[in-house]
Amino acid sequence: MNSVSKNSNRSRRQILFEVIFESDTPAGRLFDIALIICILISVLVVMLDSVSSIREKHHEFLYALEWTFTVLFTVEYILRLICVGKPVRYAVSFFGIIDLLAILPTYMSLFFLGSRYLSVVRILRVLRIFRVLKLGHHVKEAAVLKNAIYASRRKILVFLFAVLTLVVIIGSLMYVIEKAENGFTSIPQSIYWAIVTLTTVGYGDISPVTGLGQFLAAIVMIMGYSIIAIPTGIVTVELSQAGREKTSAQACPNCSAEGHDDNALYCKFCGTKL
Repeated sequence: MNSVSKNSNRSRRQILFEVIFESDTPAGRLFDIALIICILISVLVVMLDSVSSIREKHHEFLYALEWTFTVLFTVEYILRLICVGKPVRYAVSFFGIIDLLAILPTYMSLFFLGSRYLSVVRILRVLRIFRVLKLGHHVKEAAVLKNAIYASRRKILVFLFAVLTLVVIIGSLMYVIEKAENGFTSIPQSIYWAIVTLTTVGYGDISPVTGLGQFLAAIVMIMGYSIIAIPTGIVTVELSQAGREKTSAQACPNCSAEGHDDNALYCKFCGTKL
């Protein structure tokens, strides 16, 4: 009797997984389409509520809609955790975090006024449209890009630390050269100027006046063009290597992980049969 009950629960859990996580079946495809429509409408509701003229007339209705969608997404999030084999692994995955962030702002608005407008982050959940439209090659390309950025993380961190050190030195020099009377009132303010100039943004709210300061600014501007190209080159090298690996967009029924080889029979993260 117990074995029959376990098999029945496992079967229901498997059906629920196929509906929620897979879009190959009619039910799964319909679920994803309905979910995407709800996400788009909920984001539109938040955006409309931020317009003062609309909020004055329809605030209560929009507020009720927002809570309706939040409760709906909360139930869906719980179902995702129930049907997957390793709920913790899914909860800390990219889509798991996005799913959680999609519902937290509305609950936080009970304690922090205005935080519910942050729920527009749920627009990221529309990325699931790639599965619905069966754009598998786009999913694979996204996985390649993600793997390339992940493989470049240490080099990029070293690069960012070098840039941070550079702007501190440049900002300190500019503070000594220009001083407070020319707008460089402190070293942090001067570091802000160095970041804006080095990244070639150039707001223009602070600018050097002395000849020596302008000479240093010109050097920083020229350096900015070469520095911007460095992280691009780092990621490009990793992309060329990651692109050689053929991956599948199929999700593991146990840990919900993706990025398996096209001919994989078992999940390379937890060993579950695909």
